[in-house]
Amino acid sequence: MGAASYFNEMHDGAGGIRSHYANYSNWLANTPPDRIARKRAEADLVFHRTGITFAVYGEEAGKERLIPFDVLPRIIPADDWATLAAGLRQRVKTLNLFLQDVYHDQEIIKAGRIPREQIMNNAQFRPEMQGVDVPGGIYAHIAGIDVVRAGDANSKGDFFVLEDNLRVPSGVSYMLENRRMMMRLFPELFSRYHVAPVDHYPDLLLTKLRSVAPKGISDPEVVVLTPGAFNSAYFEHAFLAQQMGVELVEGQDMFVRDETLYMRTTRGPRRVDVIYRRVDDDFLDPLAFRKDSMLGVPGLLSAYRAGRVTLANAIGTGVADDKSIYPYVPEMIDFYLGEKPIIGNVQTFLCRKAEDLKYVLAHMDELVVKETHGAGGYGMLIGPTATREQIDKFREVVKAYPERYIAQPTLSLSACPTFVESGVAPRHIDLRPFVLSGSDITMVPGGLTRVALREGSLVVNSSQGGGTKDTWVLEA
Repeated sequence: MGAASYFNEMHDGAGGIRSHYANYSNWLANTPPDRIARKRAEADLVFHRTGITFAVYGEEAGKERLIPFDVLPRIIPADDWATLAAGLRQRVKTLNLFLQDVYHDQEIIKAGRIPREQIMNNAQFRPEMQGVDVPGGIYAHIAGIDVVRAGDANSKGDFFVLEDNLRVPSGVSYMLENRRMMMRLFPELFSRYHVAPVDHYPDLLLTKLRSVAPKGISDPEVVVLTPGAFNSAYFEHAFLAQQMGVELVEGQDMFVRDETLYMRTTRGPRRVDVIYRRVDDDFLDPLAFRKDSMLGVPGLLSAYRAGRVTLANAIGTGVADDKSIYPYVPEMIDFYLGEKPIIGNVQTFLCRKAEDLKYVLAHMDELVVKETHGAGGYGMLIGPTATREQIDKFREVVKAYPERYIAQPTLSLSACPTFVESGVAPRHIDLRPFVLSGSDITMVPGGLTRVALREGSLVVNSSQGGGTKDTWVLEA
């Protein structure tokens, strides 16, 4: 990797320290590496004791694994965050307007701005949601927007949205626990900086969930719906329920009577008004979707359509975060808001288009090719690091099913100092801020920074060996 091939969050193109990292750089230079190593070991021990793990499917029957935590934070100056936050609000507002539109009047289709088949034939489009009014027109109450910074060492490092996660976005518990851990391990660092807090996220989330309760409900009962203890993100479900002070429930804990949802309690049935659900659409109601689902509640869709319960996120939000819809988001921003995107998209080739497919097949060794429904770093090819055999195999699959794939240029993701076995070295990162929508759109300053721990790797997903960092947004 060339010295100037990527934007470095800490060092400028001449090798100097960026101003927002100056205090941190001095601290790092005066801190013995063995102290940092001891603190990292302490963090691992605490995370194990707390149970902050995730399950990796297909590995020894869902074996629990610790997500590696890097003790060197990622620092974002206030002006950069102000731009990012404005862009995220604009994007999430647009995506909610798009969802309201496609499940009602479909004006964007009528205007010819998005092909009808892109939406109506999308596996995530739910015909059952057509004409259903949801409180406040909010479909994506919790959005995890994956943002990257790209450019070479001498650039200003532009932000791009890589992916929108609107179904059941995860990772916020790691954002919160990473901050707690850093304050425990290195309290002296926080006296050198004015770092914006993130610990009020659960309160903010609960406020947003309560604000979208069905009409006429003044003191709503909110619950977190989990698929159960074997789910890879179960720790997060339990953590958020506990932090919000609400019940953590499974489908079997609830029932529907007279189009109203109830939770079983030791004192008898109690009405449920808002569900923060961490169960996919297909499994929510065996009467409406997958008949073999043991995770949902029979009749839940009827209660939802009757306006007696709010689901966050709404059923059918996946049609707005599908990778084949992603290229149209700038078009949506123009259509619904009459604005230009504050944060741009990454250039994207849709393999279902003959011209794009021809280009992708000819340049596969230069591109990142992804399944439109893929997640977690699976179902993708990173051309520049793939073998000739891998490229040839992937080319045949894309030729056979072009509509299932998109492709993007290989971005030079920004890098951040990271504590690895050899010492402190740059590693590539992304950022997932969590955007909350209710009576307004807001977020805590920061998000989950994910880091590719292998040298040169661009894959940050925890399931592919990535780790996480605390994200510091500096207060102005």
